Amino acid sequence: MPAKDDPVVIKKYANRRLYNTGTSTYVTLEDLAEMVKRDEEFVVQDAKTGEDITHSVLTQIIFELENAKTGQNMLPISFLRQLISFYGDQMQAILPSFLEQSMQAFAREQERMREQMQKAFGASPMDMMKMEAPMKMIEEQTRRNIEMFQSAMRMFAPGTWSAPNGRREAEAEPRNDAKGHDDIEELREQVAAMQRKLDALSKG
Repeated sequence: MPAKDDPVVIKKYANRRLYNTGTSTYVTLEDLAEMVKRDEEFVVQDAKTGEDITHSVLTQIIFELENAKTGQNMLPISFLRQLISFYGDQMQAILPSFLEQSMQAFAREQERMREQMQKAFGASPMDMMKMEAPMKMIEEQTRRNIEMFQSAMRMFAPGTWSAPNGRREAEAEPRNDAKGHDDIEELREQVAAMQRKLDALSKG
């Protein structure tokens, strides 16, 4: 029997049906999306082979949400184009970690804003009259977060990062394997520095 803190196992069958082994019920992609929003950990396994297919199922959930008739797309076309361009690029190995930490920083900031809103709505009528100022502060912080993320994504655009000699990568001379490894390590350090800036801004 799985431990209480272990992720729930979702079995996916050949007929595409999903079975929640924790509740012994069949579920839908919408149900899994709600589990994600409730911060409930789960893994999805192929019912026949036991292969972990969580990544593909989560990607499918995003696809369904982006194509919902509500028209409330979260991923801009420009972002999708940029993301696709990273596949096969030398940045592909680094970008996932950066995106993960960026989203974590954004989530922490979102939680802080939510707490500020709760304090404002739970305040006295006199305090509520002063709510315009914190609302503007929250809007400004949200704008800063978005600009910060967009700026970081532009840094990763193929052909735009600076080589160690100060030239753009597209202009740099061909490198041997050893030098190429050094360049990647330096780029990793640049990414780490950007991640520290993200954390600092989210705590500021």
